[in-house]
Amino acid sequence: MNVLDCIKQEIFYLDGGSGSYLQEQGWLKAGEFPEMLNLNHPEAIIAMHKAYYEAGSNAVCTNTFGANGLKFDGKDGRPSVEEVVTAAVNCAKKARETATREQTQRFIALDIGPLGRLLSPMGDLSFESAVELFAEVVRAGSAAGADFILIETMNDSYETKAAVLAAKENCNLPVFVSNVYDESEKLLSGTSPEAMVAMLEGLGADVIGLNCSVGPDRMLDILPRFLACASVPVLVKPNAGLPHSENGRTVYDISEEKFAQIMKKIVEQGASVVGGCCGTTPNFIKKLVDVTHGMPVHEIKQKKI
Repeated sequence: MNVLDCIKQEIFYLDGGSGSYLQEQGWLKAGEFPEMLNLNHPEAIIAMHKAYYEAGSNAVCTNTFGANGLKFDGKDGRPSVEEVVTAAVNCAKKARETATREQTQRFIALDIGPLGRLLSPMGDLSFESAVELFAEVVRAGSAAGADFILIETMNDSYETKAAVLAAKENCNLPVFVSNVYDESEKLLSGTSPEAMVAMLEGLGADVIGLNCSVGPDRMLDILPRFLACASVPVLVKPNAGLPHSENGRTVYDISEEKFAQIMKKIVEQGASVVGGCCGTTPNFIKKLVDVTHGMPVHEIKQKKI
């Protein structure tokens, strides 16, 4: 059964935070590229993925959020994108093989985040260059054995378009897309949920949603705008609330229990792909699964806008 068939049958659970979790576990130091852990400490990444599978995640996201040719070009002792991405997918595979929780299907999402450079005309990176940078990641992840693409935490519609085109043109895998919406319910570039849904469905995205930036309570308010116009499954992957510092540690203001209860309302509204972002841990995902497992999946209907 492929990932899209699974989503039609039951609530589909993604994993939780990666960078915040690795920092909390002591594996990731300030200023380090988390993607290097795929090569230098694969045991840390395997353990993280395994913990999410054991918590009930149907899919884990590869540790490749920032893996692109602007950081990893294979020069001056730096690994190439292919090396980093292949190692990341292999870590996820090993976690999938060793997880013991009963699960009908376990999937691996090739995680793709922003490039970290503004596209022209706001910045100096051309659209064509952005497409090729994303395409390099897609080709490596597809060849290594990822099951689907998750383009996430995008706050610019133009860069999102570049990533989706790269995915559609360089593999046959399903494509999930998740953007960052702020308190104004728009992207940083000013694009509304309705405009993003229209653009992404036109590009052939299989799942569309929102992640990061705000906690589940705020996403509960934004979600109806997606459900009113989306003709594909909707994804919701919030932070554990807002971060603040306590005794030198970054902590978030929503507990595991509160997170799960708000996410239950999000599932009731109609989201069918759910997980967590910054500040969430395997325990957050376990609570989420505990309170929502077995809830019905809302039928996806073609919308006319």
